[in-house]
Amino acid sequence: MADPAETKPQRDVEQELVLEREHWAEGPPQALFKEMRAKCPVHWTPEVTEVPAAAGFWSVTRADDVHAVSRDWETYSSELGGVVAIDEVFPIELARAMFIGMDPPKHDRLKALFQAGFTPKRIAAHEDEIRKIVVGVLDRLEGRDSCDLVTDVAQPAVSRVIGSFMGIPEEDDAIWAELMNTALAASDPDYSPDGLDNIEETIQKAIAEVFARCGKMIAERRENPTDDLTSVLVDAEVEGQKLEEHEIVMGFFLLVAAGNDSTKATYSSGMRALLESPEQLALVRDDPALVPGTVEEALRMFPAFAHFRRTATRDTVLNGQEIKQGEKVVMWYASSNRDESRYEDPDRFDVLRNPEHQAFGAGGRHFCLGTALARLELKILFEETLARYPDVSLAGRPVFTESAFLNQLKTLPVRLTA
Repeated sequence: MADPAETKPQRDVEQELVLEREHWAEGPPQALFKEMRAKCPVHWTPEVTEVPAAAGFWSVTRADDVHAVSRDWETYSSELGGVVAIDEVFPIELARAMFIGMDPPKHDRLKALFQAGFTPKRIAAHEDEIRKIVVGVLDRLEGRDSCDLVTDVAQPAVSRVIGSFMGIPEEDDAIWAELMNTALAASDPDYSPDGLDNIEETIQKAIAEVFARCGKMIAERRENPTDDLTSVLVDAEVEGQKLEEHEIVMGFFLLVAAGNDSTKATYSSGMRALLESPEQLALVRDDPALVPGTVEEALRMFPAFAHFRRTATRDTVLNGQEIKQGEKVVMWYASSNRDESRYEDPDRFDVLRNPEHQAFGAGGRHFCLGTALARLELKILFEETLARYPDVSLAGRPVFTESAFLNQLKTLPVRLTA
């Protein structure tokens, strides 16, 4: 096959390598995405040769095209090549062990095991418990004039929420959060203890520890079943067969990773947006009824995961571009959620907008399982933070995780009092 970079039209878009770390130092490269949406919304991104390396792929940047890819699993597979742009550093057999990395019918059967526990009604029943967790985390700040909203509030709160669902002991929350950061954001120097030249080794070490720790929990559940989600995985049967050990572990990994990263990311970036927009902050602080709309706007502007990826199962055409069988197709939610054809002034944070968005995916079978839980956690986090600290303000420069996958802040220093 000819090199796609030489044969596919680019409509005058410069051959920028969207995965290069320099583009992600301050979060998603919105200027580059804006240019791609305008000039070549389905755009061939050439091979990346820096660390981590990645083969070339198609960048899908507009909402309608992301929606089309999301809903056509027969043409765009989650199972063939993994679900992230840089699949070269994450073992494909492990990606396929998570239902996010499966195609129907196995995907549907495994996901269905959890859907009953994640309905809006079931999640709403946990509101008091989740609020108690958030209030307890904020109580730890008593007497302090400042804190970091990422490390002191968001991380411990969301870790305990998902930990309670999974049956993780509270004393292990920080360990699991660190493992998730290392496994998913190893392209960031702070999460890559072996150095950027050894990202694959860093990820392998993290996954090995995940297997060791989760293996102990699996053995405990087999001996003494409980009513947590880890037991659901241990007892699950798909197509009449129990899950294999690595499938249980990776199912556990998926739920813990999503629970740790998604709400933390959107809450932290949403709080930053409010603190940088005093008039928006005043609106929400003075009228708590605006919190649900604030949550939706934060989800739109700051989706926790910048992208997910599919692999073409056959030759096809998307928005005029010819995609060949086997090529990567990357859906950039960080771009589609700012699509000018859907949103007026898309880079402005507006708590009155109450938008639809693609932060949880764009429909289809892989729509986020934890949507109701994430929305409830975010609502409570915003409500309790602003009620406790109405004069909260920025106290330093926020720092982004250097990752083209995790769209999140590492630090958000704030003053808690005026």
